Amino acid sequence: MANTIKVNTYEAMFLLGPVGSTEPEKALNLCRKTIEAHGGEVIVLKKWDERKLAYEVNKQKRGTYVIAYFRAGGPAVAAVERDVKLSEDFLRVMITRADHLNEQEMAAVEPQPIQPKEERPERWSDRPSFDRGGDRGGDRGGDRGGDRGGDRGGDRGPRGPRREDAPAPAGAPDAKD
Repeated sequence: MANTIKVNTYEAMFLLGPVGSTEPEKALNLCRKTIEAHGGEVIVLKKWDERKLAYEVNKQKRGTYVIAYFRAGGPAVAAVERDVKLSEDFLRVMITRADHLNEQEMAAVEPQPIQPKEERPERWSDRPSFDRGGDRGGDRGGDRGGDRGGDRGGDRGPRGPRREDAPAPAGAPDAKD
């Protein structure tokens, strides 16, 4: 019985370090060779974008994205991922199935613009304030640095007498005897 491997269509997003920005053609050839070394057939291969990374990857703050669509058997995906992990030129790779796309859709793929973060005001005026004082700007108890110690004035009014200073209730035995 012949052992046949089913060929699928995949999308690979490669993230390359400095080699991608300094030598874009070398980066594309590197991606192509990695796929073809494991029996893959490249359909579309192009530079996607060069961006600042959200966090450092292998001490790199910027990266170049290369997108590739290719046909290959299932074992080729694991082999490509292994080669990327072993190479110093690649930072990451993500490979997914792309059987649902036709070649025109693959060729038309373009990077989306980066959406700027929504700026939020320092303090929202429409939210209730739950300030407890301290260094957050609350006005409780004058110049002390929190809600412990010092003058207990504020919203509660003056403090009542302590138990030992309070008069004993009528008919209660005197505890000092």
